[in-house]
Amino acid sequence: MRTPLSPAVFRAAASLALVSLLTASARAADKVEYNRDIRPILSDNCFACHGPDAEARQADLRLDLEESAKEYAVVPGEPGVSEVVLRITSEDPEVRMPPAESGKSLTPQQIDMIQRWIAKGAPYQRHWAYVPPQRQPLPDVNNEDWVSNWIDRFILARLEAEGLSPSPEADRVTLIRRLAFDLTGLPPSPEEVDAFLADRDPQAYERLVDRLLSSDRYGERMAVYWLDLVRFADTVGYHGDQDHHISPYRDYVIDAFNDNLPLDRFTREQLAGDLLPVPTIDQRIATGYNRLLQTSHEGGVQPKEYLAIYAADRVRNLSAVWMGATVGCAQCHDHKYDPYTAKDFYSMQAFFADVDEAQHFTRGGDTVPTRRPPEIEVLSKRERERIAELEARLASGDLDEELVKEIEKQIEEIRDGARMTMVTQSIEPRTIRILPRGNWLDDSGLVVQPAVPEMFGDLEVGDRRATRLDLANWLTDAESGVGGLTARVFANRFWYLLLGAGISDSLDDFGGQGEPPVHPELLDQLAVEFYEGGWDVKRLIKQIVMSSTYRQSSRITPELASRDLNNRLYARQSRYRLAAEMIRDNALAIGGLLVLDYGGASVKPYQPEDYFRHLNFPKRNYRHHGDQRQWRRGVYVHWQRQYLHPMLKAFDAPSREECTSQRYRSNTPLAALVLLNDPTFVEAARVFASRVLTEGGESDDARLDYAFRQAVSRPPDDFERQTMLELLDASRDRYAADTEAAQELLAIGEAPPAEELDVAEAAAWTCIARAILNMNETITRN
Repeated sequence: MRTPLSPAVFRAAASLALVSLLTASARAADKVEYNRDIRPILSDNCFACHGPDAEARQADLRLDLEESAKEYAVVPGEPGVSEVVLRITSEDPEVRMPPAESGKSLTPQQIDMIQRWIAKGAPYQRHWAYVPPQRQPLPDVNNEDWVSNWIDRFILARLEAEGLSPSPEADRVTLIRRLAFDLTGLPPSPEEVDAFLADRDPQAYERLVDRLLSSDRYGERMAVYWLDLVRFADTVGYHGDQDHHISPYRDYVIDAFNDNLPLDRFTREQLAGDLLPVPTIDQRIATGYNRLLQTSHEGGVQPKEYLAIYAADRVRNLSAVWMGATVGCAQCHDHKYDPYTAKDFYSMQAFFADVDEAQHFTRGGDTVPTRRPPEIEVLSKRERERIAELEARLASGDLDEELVKEIEKQIEEIRDGARMTMVTQSIEPRTIRILPRGNWLDDSGLVVQPAVPEMFGDLEVGDRRATRLDLANWLTDAESGVGGLTARVFANRFWYLLLGAGISDSLDDFGGQGEPPVHPELLDQLAVEFYEGGWDVKRLIKQIVMSSTYRQSSRITPELASRDLNNRLYARQSRYRLAAEMIRDNALAIGGLLVLDYGGASVKPYQPEDYFRHLNFPKRNYRHHGDQRQWRRGVYVHWQRQYLHPMLKAFDAPSREECTSQRYRSNTPLAALVLLNDPTFVEAARVFASRVLTEGGESDDARLDYAFRQAVSRPPDDFERQTMLELLDASRDRYAADTEAAQELLAIGEAPPAEELDVAEAAAWTCIARAILNMNETITRN
């Protein structure tokens, strides 16, 4: 459990903070960099009026361009006569910049930084995110013994320069729990923990990594993050928020991660699988990506308006997911902070002008599920493989009649489970115009053809119209496209998934308003390794988790609390609450209820009665599944955009109306109440208690040891043991006196109650199980 810092520790931290500040100031005086130090100041305070947006630009001055800035406002080497310095230091409110009405102002430190930058010649740099990553020389370090692979050299060199040391390696129990959650989203079993602790072979850790990466659970875990990015949901979002057919796309994503589909191919299949030569079923399913956006099925909807809305949504998502960019900000005017124009925005739209997506205006409706053609009926990849195996067995000959009938029945049952799914079908492209100020009624704008943002040059397609396939190839081609930039975006996200914070904390905005990377050379090296390694996701993830950097303890010392509270230098690992789906999966796994069926239609767990009472067009009631589907993994849970499941919402899962690259991590009383009272968690605790009573031994101490090992992979400490035993005694007294309350508690959920258990004793241990499931350590990744 996390120990709060004492007052003495805080006083020590404050003293160290002062030393740290002085040290940082001394370093800053030596070198000022435009990208790291100056661009963020200008972007926040100046670019809105003196940046890329021509319509909003004042005095014909662009401070984002070196030529313009040095022609009008910056005299290299002479801050005293530079107009920009005269303006930001003026006492006259009519002259001073930024103007008072902007609500912005520069701090004395920022003004000093700009003056020192100009004094050194005002050197500009191209924005870091638009410069293709290059291989970096591996830094020399003093502590060679700490280095496990090349990643560690970059981290350690920076720590040594800062006068810091890395944290010691985490204990082996923490390591296996961390790896299990990071790579599979599930806790390790006590047997797995014991086996890892007993295996002292130097290769034991790597074997564990390989085993987890090869598990089906890996793809399910990774899919959750991808589904956040592409705003996957089971409902349309707008208006009636009706269900639509899309679950096979989710299974395609899980398969892709488990099969280690290279990211460049993963990209092509989703954006343009229908344009590939003789597309396979899986490639057609993949094109469901283009149909994931929200749609309206209201009777009076204006098709022209909503086609414009859909097109804008698509550009926002594409640019956020693959480019780490906010091209969507150029919908109504040129981007105010980044070099994207309105023409760029609509030219990106034009790539998708051939997507058949208007049929639902006439063929959709208020049915549940609604119709969103084109749709096809499909079996999943594994279902098709299973049918092929069964058919091969039938063809092998010499089977008795009864066995033949049984195999044929199995084949029929699999085929009966076929699902509809939305796909992309190419039609004659719609005309795409620049919409002045985003007004869909204004047809006066210039007609545009598919094109990538002008600052990146042109696509080499000759005289023909560029296609979605050209766009997908451009996004992942490091030679003639922006593949290196794309690799940097995804390398940063994989680092975030495994270290708790991105090297740039702005996971979906690598533009002027985003945070520059704290380890730019490391991020470049990761990106190059990624695309030169064939866009191999598992390979990159393995490189990260094999590093000493990843294996550090997450304990925070007073020095690190003062010097690097947010862990941007990575002198330790991160500690944070699990994601919503993991919290649910973890409770089910601990309780012994988790069902690990792979793929299939979305499932509906318990939900508060009448939660859908305000949901209209049509009115509907939510009915949870009463069979084992109830206990399947969170990745398969029905995702209702407008009425997201309350448990998921309480733990910060997004509604998936827009791209989400980083979930918030809040800490609220409501979350604690969910852990205590949500029927899924109560039922998991009830079944967990039954296991404790039947498998945990005869004494209370033995049973507590068993329960803690199942939940947090260790026995309770003295304080925990005493507290739990006191709770157990109080619960026994309560339920012995109120057997009706005990029976009511034990009746929650669909799982059958354990037989031949004393009712009061089972209820009392259910209280203990609920308390254990609610512990901070149970829901925390360390």
